[in-house]
Formats: sequence, structure tokens, C-alpha cells
Amino acid sequence: MRLLLLLAATVLLQVSAPVGTADAQTRIRDIVDVEGVRQNDLIGYGIVVGLNGTGDTARNSPFTEDSLTYMLERLGVNVQGEDIKPDNVAAVLVTAALPAFARNGSTVDVSVSSIGDAKSLEGGTLILTPLKGADGEVYAVAQGSIVVSGLDVQAEGARQRQGVTTAGAIPNGARVERETGFEFNQRDSIVLALRDPDFTTAARVEETINTAIGTPIAYMRDPGTVDLDLRSMSGSPSRLLANIENLPIKVAVPARIVIDEQSGTIVLGEDVTISKVAIAQGNISIKVTETPVVSQPNPFSKGESIVLPRSEIDIQQTGTDSIALLNPNVTLSQLIDGLNTLGVSPGEMADIIRTMKAAGAIHADLIIR
Repeated sequence: MRLLLLLAATVLLQVSAPVGTADAQTRIRDIVDVEGVRQNDLIGYGIVVGLNGTGDTARNSPFTEDSLTYMLERLGVNVQGEDIKPDNVAAVLVTAALPAFARNGSTVDVSVSSIGDAKSLEGGTLILTPLKGADGEVYAVAQGSIVVSGLDVQAEGARQRQGVTTAGAIPNGARVERETGFEFNQRDSIVLALRDPDFTTAARVEETINTAIGTPIAYMRDPGTVDLDLRSMSGSPSRLLANIENLPIKVAVPARIVIDEQSGTIVLGEDVTISKVAIAQGNISIKVTETPVVSQPNPFSKGESIVLPRSEIDIQQTGTDSIALLNPNVTLSQLIDGLNTLGVSPGEMADIIRTMKAAGAIHADLIIR
């Protein structure tokens, strides 16, 4: 079985190509979050009606009957003393995410999940449900027909189930009734939080913004934070941020190896390299050697002698003719390519990489899942 090798960045394998820094260019908006600009989670308790006998049972979900009775009484229907069988009704939790700048009357998607013993929410309709935030205030109300992606078909002696039928969604099922009151344009400073804190990337964000604006408004507070001082700027903060977030930025990508042993997947960063090392694992023999070469200038020239690195990797399988010889300037990706040609299993591959890391021969962070 060949190991699936995924490269996180393009690896240059030519001998003449120098090993460079792994820099991925993207936009500032794709690597930072603006402090205060976030979604707000909403939650509510509601009732789904119209189910085809797949709702909650009175024995296992008595709260469904109580909720149905309370709702009917509020609608003016007297059901005291009546024996209600809510097999076409289900109690559910309703959740939604309120965008930071959602206005009154706008709609958001909602998710509906059964909390009783209902078998399916297919064909059901959510009755008007208030959705509250963490502060206990109602910010939206939800209602509508539920879309269920799962399938549950049952007949005498047979049952076929696919996906989940006790949870569904209502596209644009909630209407915003209260705004968060967040006034972005009243701010005199903005905090940019890097999603992956890094000293180099944060410094580049600071430099890129100050160069583009022409005024030193950006200040790198720490590897994960860049502050913007807007007191000297004219115009709205929203317009300024719209210009800043689309600036191109080179992200410093760390040398990293991620191994998923269950799926046999290895993901490599571009700058993952190995030093001189020899390993024998099972019947696989690996040897990496470095032979520096001195380059002399032409006679009577003003050039200087320089030492050029020259590396060679040799992989052998004992008792067979399967030998993989890779080019100089060895990277870990070349090593793995050679091991793949010998049919090394994912488990053996992970063991080899772990051992090389323990010996200090791999210069990268190793993450094993």
C-alpha cells in the first residue's frame, strides 16, 4: 500500500534550486480577526409539529406534553384534563449565529435538534420560538418548515437508515428582532488578532499596513496582535479597514510535519529538511551523507573560494535490488518519495520519521494524530 503524500507547499526538487523560506502570499483579511467583529450564538427551546407519528412519546418525554399544553393554553385552547398523545410533536433546541452587523428584519439560518425520543423531524414545522443570547435577551425569533437530510424508512422486519433524521435546518428561518448595538465607526483604535500567532508574520503585517497607509498607525504588540491607532486618520474606520484587509501579505509558514496514522496521510511544510543520519528499520536501510565541495575561482580573478553543500541519500531494502537514489540537497519529501518506491507501510513511515526526529535529524515540528 502506497502512502498518500500531500505537500502543504510546492517543494523544489531540482539540485540547482536553493532552499528558500516558506512564504505563502495571501491577504491580511485571511489571516487576522478584528476584535469585536464576531458572531453571537443564540439558543431557544421550541416545539416541532406535523410529524407523521415520529415525535416524542409521553412516557419518555413528558416535558413535550407539558410544553404543548402550555402553548395551546396561551393560544386560548383549554386542554386541562385532556389526555394528549404528542406522537406527532417533538421538543427541540434551536440554535443560530447572529452576525456582528445584523440589522432588524434580516434573516439567519437556524439549526433544529431533537431533545426527546423522536425518531425523525422529517416533515415537521417549528412553531414560533424566541432565540436568546448569553445575556438572556431575545435577539431573534424562528419559525418554519424543517429540512432534514437524513432518511429513515421502516417496514415489517426491515429498517433502512441513512444520515441523521433527528436534526435539521431552516434556511433563513429566524428573523432578527434586536441588534447588538455594536458601533464600529465610533472606535479610535482597531485590534487585529492573528489566527496563527507568529513573530515574523505579525511584523510583516505591521510593515505592510504602515507602508500602504504612509503613516505609522500599526504597532505590533506581540506575535498574535497588531494594534491600529486611528486618532490621526480621517474618514471612517470601516473604509480604512476595507483598504487594509485586502493588502497582500507573505505568511511565514513554519517547518512542520503532520502525520495521521489512521489514514496514512503525511503533510509536509516546504522547509522541512534533514541532516546527516543513517537509519535501519526492519529490512529498510537509510543513509544520508553530506560531502561539501569547494568551488575555486578562476586564476588571477578576484573571486573567493566558497564551500557548497552536497548531500546524497541512499535507501536500500535488504535482500532485494530495490534501491532508490535521490538527488543532492536532500529534503524529507525526497526521503519519503524513496520510501514509497520500496512500498513502506504508513506505520513504518511514521516510525522512521519519529525516530529521525528523536535523533535530531529532522528540523521541523512533528505533530502525530
